[in-house]
Amino acid sequence: MLVDSHCHLDRLDLFGGSSDVAEVLENARRRGVSRFLAIGVDMASSAGLIGLARRFADVHVSVGVHPLQDEAQPVPSVERLVDLAGDERVVAIGETGLDYHYAESTRRWQQESFVNHLDAARSVKKPVVVHTRSAQKDTLGLIADHADQETGGVLHCFTESWEMAKAALDMNFLISFSGIITFRNASALREVVKKVPLDRLLVETDSPWLAPVPYRGKANVPGYVVEVARQVADVKGIAFEEVAHATTENFCRLFKV
Repeated sequence: MLVDSHCHLDRLDLFGGSSDVAEVLENARRRGVSRFLAIGVDMASSAGLIGLARRFADVHVSVGVHPLQDEAQPVPSVERLVDLAGDERVVAIGETGLDYHYAESTRRWQQESFVNHLDAARSVKKPVVVHTRSAQKDTLGLIADHADQETGGVLHCFTESWEMAKAALDMNFLISFSGIITFRNASALREVVKKVPLDRLLVETDSPWLAPVPYRGKANVPGYVVEVARQVADVKGIAFEEVAHATTENFCRLFKV
């Protein structure tokens, strides 16, 4: 069995895919996907996903505000994040983090938001789901200063260097890989996959974005996490079943489900 450790179930129809969450989840289950972590990107989506997860026993939720926001929006407060995280369906805080590739101009807003998420996660003893792009030094520095390293978290949809991955692993964070590792131009990232220990690794779709080969150009869905796991198995030279078992165990251990 597999877990899709990062999917956006309220945005499945962005690229022409089905908006029928029940159908999408059932199709994924038929492919052996047994759990799903639905990711909030703002306060409204986080609250909405909690309601959605109450319909499906195998759907868990992470609540948070994505770093790619208009800086005119208020920085999410620790108190509001803690309040949302109190629901029994919520297993993590995020998606949060830093993205200087697309929004370097909002650096201060992103940093304040990230710190509040890390503080909230430490308060409720739940792991944090981190988005990071072109912000290695600041991401690692804020994690070191504010994260609960006993609880840890995950760097999701990882595309950075082995040095960054190693630093995060040393702070009790897991590394999650998406369909990007199947892309032809991702040979350097596949080298990182080789180096991340299997017991510290997760797989995800980040659906509806980043559909893996052979589905590139289509809407991504949670069932395609199978292709991500197959690529991990191929890169590491191990059986697909070993990857499926390990990543499921890793997910359950990190998110305490």
